[in-house]
Amino acid sequence: DREELCGALSFCSISFEAVMHNPLNAFDVEVAIQDVNDNSPTFSKVALELEITELTHAGARFSLEMARDADVGSNSLLTYQLTSNPSFSLALKENPGGKKQPELVLERALDREKQSSFDLVLTAVDGGDPARSGTVQVRVNVTDANDNPPVFSKSVYEARVTENLPVGSLVLQVRATDADAGLNGQVSYSLGNVPIGIRALFTVDSESGEIRTTGPLDFEETNKFILGMEARDGGGLIGHCEVQIGITDENDNAPEITVLSLSSPVPEDAPASTVVALLKVRDRDSGENGQVTCELSGEGPLSIVASSGGSYKVVTASALDREQAAEHRVTVVARDRGSPALSSSTELVLEVSDVNDNAPVFEEAEYSAYVSENNAVGALVLRVSARDLDAGANGRVSYWLAGGSAGAAGAAPLVSVEARSGAVYAQRSLDYEQCREFSVVVRAQDGGTPARSSTATVRVFVLDQNDNAPRVLWPAPASGAAPGSPPVPPAFEVVPRSAEAGYLVAKVVAVDADAGRNAWLSYELVQASEPALFRLGLHSGEVRTARAVSDRDAAKQRLVALVKDHGQPALSATATLHVVLADSLHQALPELSERPASADASAELQFYLVLALALLSALFLLSVALAVLARLRRA
Repeated sequence: DREELCGALSFCSISFEAVMHNPLNAFDVEVAIQDVNDNSPTFSKVALELEITELTHAGARFSLEMARDADVGSNSLLTYQLTSNPSFSLALKENPGGKKQPELVLERALDREKQSSFDLVLTAVDGGDPARSGTVQVRVNVTDANDNPPVFSKSVYEARVTENLPVGSLVLQVRATDADAGLNGQVSYSLGNVPIGIRALFTVDSESGEIRTTGPLDFEETNKFILGMEARDGGGLIGHCEVQIGITDENDNAPEITVLSLSSPVPEDAPASTVVALLKVRDRDSGENGQVTCELSGEGPLSIVASSGGSYKVVTASALDREQAAEHRVTVVARDRGSPALSSSTELVLEVSDVNDNAPVFEEAEYSAYVSENNAVGALVLRVSARDLDAGANGRVSYWLAGGSAGAAGAAPLVSVEARSGAVYAQRSLDYEQCREFSVVVRAQDGGTPARSSTATVRVFVLDQNDNAPRVLWPAPASGAAPGSPPVPPAFEVVPRSAEAGYLVAKVVAVDADAGRNAWLSYELVQASEPALFRLGLHSGEVRTARAVSDRDAAKQRLVALVKDHGQPALSATATLHVVLADSLHQALPELSERPASADASAELQFYLVLALALLSALFLLSVALAVLARLRRA
């Protein structure tokens, strides 16, 4: 309804914003509402009462009430018609505002004795198509004497007041005079044909003609009021005038901020100048009071750009980084140019969504782990950790082996890595003597699309344990012969009887497969036929004479050496060395030849012992059998 929305304004429209996405933008849409002739002219009264004296001369004019049409334009242009009567006619007087004032014209003198009253019908017709009309009854009463109607000092009064004027404030005073005397010259004032809304805002003192406010005036609702005033004398004659009251705007409205659209969250890879919010800022005041500027307060890579029709765009001023700030809070402040200035604000919260722009980063580029050999299968070696600054699936890291020297091709890997935790476990027991160190490459990959990854090297050092006893290379142990082959004769050395103290007899040679202290060997002489004759070097393993050889020393000497490492606990081995004291090899041969004989005698003795044991066992079994038979025979 144009009349309800805009009232007497000639141009009426509805404005709104159309928001478009991808890219985000806003457009102002204004719909003009065209007037149709849907309102008929109306009069404020059902009947107009006029009193004309019979002494009034022909040609006298009497103002009639103007009709009001809520339409605008040609639909509100009114013309008037009067029912035919030989005593009266209708004349139209054009006011300064362009409106036509109907006036009743007396065509001939009246005679109260012949006719004391006249009933006429005034019809107002608008300029619409089809035309609409309204009527009012005009009753003319013929009186004895009142030949001068009230006359206003101005046909149009103008005044200007500020809005928010206190109720009861004086706006202006109208004044009308009547040339008659007595009761016929007393003038009273009243509002003419005005809308009900105006009657709620203004009142006129019937005696003084002072127009005062009875309600709050708001420039934003109506900036101008047009009032029709009537002045009536005691004889019933009426005079009309128009009062135009202009309203001056005051800065009584703060700017209104409306968030039309907010694109939140916005991806962190959005380019600069991406529109993230659309705002509409409106100040109902006019002039400088309605001129608004907007700005952003708060830290954030955002800026505000003015658009058309009071619209503003909030755009990104630079690249966003969710890892530095997951959200940005800025305050939009709108301030008008009034005095004093009024402002309003609203807070915008812009969340930044994650994109996979960060690869996982290991805490260390190279890890080192130390594992003792003979470890249990599945033992934890170490735990690697990579951190991804992204969120959600983009920051979820998984691990796997990407290569390294953890084993030859086709061989089972030495370690494995758990995908979620990054724990590196040993896949088998490690042996320091076979593999002292190795390295693997662990890859960390996130769950983004496309995925990002990084690698780290893990170096594993195997720590030695004392799990290998010393092995004697010389003198060779008798058990070193291959199975089924004849036993290896024990090693012997010939020492001349002329040997002095410190004579080098032999050197015990041993090795240990371990490393470090576990492979440090010491030698000790634990058994000797003549303990005082020989000594063994603690670290060298050299067997030397402790004193000069004498004739009393036995020709055959047997030495047992203990080789021991420094592990915890220590492991050891023994070596047996036979020494023959002789000046030459020819003298040593008889001593050496007795060794097999004694060995044969020992074997023969062992044979007879076994045979005797077998005979005793057979005799025992025979005795038991005879005892059983004797008992059975007796039974």
